[in-house]
Amino acid sequence: MTHEISGIHHVTAIAGGPQRDVDFYTGVLGLRLVKLTVNFDDPGTYHLYFGDEFGRPGTILTFFPWPGASRGRIGNGQATTVSFSVPEASLGYWTERLSAHSVSFEAPRARFDEEVLAFRDPDGLPLELVAHAGGAPGVPWDESPVPREKALRGFYGVTLSEESAGPTASFLTDVLGFRQIAETDARSRFAVGPGGAGSLVDVLARPGKAGGQTAVGTAHHVAWRTPTNEEQVAWRERITGYGFHVTPVIDRKYFRSIYFREPGGVLFEIATDLPGFAVDESPEQLGAHLLLPPWLEPERSRIAGALPPLRLPELSRTR
Repeated sequence: MTHEISGIHHVTAIAGGPQRDVDFYTGVLGLRLVKLTVNFDDPGTYHLYFGDEFGRPGTILTFFPWPGASRGRIGNGQATTVSFSVPEASLGYWTERLSAHSVSFEAPRARFDEEVLAFRDPDGLPLELVAHAGGAPGVPWDESPVPREKALRGFYGVTLSEESAGPTASFLTDVLGFRQIAETDARSRFAVGPGGAGSLVDVLARPGKAGGQTAVGTAHHVAWRTPTNEEQVAWRERITGYGFHVTPVIDRKYFRSIYFREPGGVLFEIATDLPGFAVDESPEQLGAHLLLPPWLEPERSRIAGALPPLRLPELSRTR
């Protein structure tokens, strides 16, 4: 391989009601709805993409909303926490904001060289805001209700919970090119590419704990970035060569994807940076309309008619 994975591309999770999801991630956390589409494999449900101003890789948290579905169980073999980057000294603002929106949270605590504020979204998905020095992969949305100097700036990292850390750690370092950079108690931290926010994964060893069950309030998969189609094909060949089953390349319209499970059971994806989310609507209009891939356009009327109504928040520059 001539190129490394360059960090997190996106994380996908399962939500309950789509309206509650939009209200929380845009209205409370201040992310932009950068794409309103459907699950290409199951077009009876939305696929919602939240991110920064332009939906840059490294900022995108996506959801399949399944109204009426059961709550999942968070446990081993899952990505169990999604961590966002926020500026240093911003957690005071965020404790006040979460309190104002009746969101419960844990008191900020130190971890490695960062300060962490932990809470859950309305469906129970564990989230963190990590205040730290240095850069981040995203640029805040201009129309966010959160002031730019306090806003989420993309991912900081993800946490994987495992029965045993060893096999996953070896896979990350030997196959995917990560490097271990820190360790404390049962938590081991790995970085890839340039390092820093957006490139980090923590592996948390939890022997004897129950395995997770993927449903509402849990993460579905973690996607890693690769720059080109050619690099993605090379990654597929490399991972297959180590004896892992990898899907064929799948066209997701905004990126191309391959999927596989790491040794502990977490579903991984490697996604291309291009073509990006402006391929079918202008940057100014991202997330403003229901977009479908060409192969589903002939069924637009049926698909749109079956989806629950969705009201997009009217946000302004007034903070």
